[in-house]
Amino acid sequence: MKYMIAHVEGTVVEKFASSLIVDVHGVGYEVQVSLGDFEAAQLDTKTKFYTYHHVREQSEELFGFSSLAAKKLFELLITVQGIGPKAALAILSLGSAEQVRNAIANSDSLYITKASGVGKKSAERVVVDLSDKVGLPAHYGATTPIQTEMNVNDEALEALMALGYTLSDASKALESVDPSASTNERIKQALKVGK
Repeated sequence: MKYMIAHVEGTVVEKFASSLIVDVHGVGYEVQVSLGDFEAAQLDTKTKFYTYHHVREQSEELFGFSSLAAKKLFELLITVQGIGPKAALAILSLGSAEQVRNAIANSDSLYITKASGVGKKSAERVVVDLSDKVGLPAHYGATTPIQTEMNVNDEALEALMALGYTLSDASKALESVDPSASTNERIKQALKVGK
């Protein structure tokens, strides 16, 4: 049931707190987003968010992510005991999905504790439970300039994850692929490596 709404694509018509209203052909979806996505969203601009549809007895909430990598990381975070969707979104609000992934992979629980509502024990649990699941190749290290290179890498990474690869497997498959090749070529090469 959580995949009832996989993504929404439409115009951002309102911004408030940490939510956006995205108008999709006359229907407004309230989408809760990370701080980075909230700041990047422009009113009256067409946008697309990958969404996680969280259904509980008393309510339904839609969490949105500008990248598939961020959505997959969110889904990993909420598997950790004590980390609900709001806490997972707070962790993703600390920085880009790559920065958060790096912190987890490098067992940096102190970084995770900076998230609103996430205590020391929860942060340590995130690191213990997920560090092996978000394994990153060397070129994703903390010394890599975060923005420019990461976004280029993410296109191939996201495509592989959309094809069913885990974050760790997709990263490993791309490790041996020429980073200067086109996105399509990198995906093709990674698929051969992954077989």
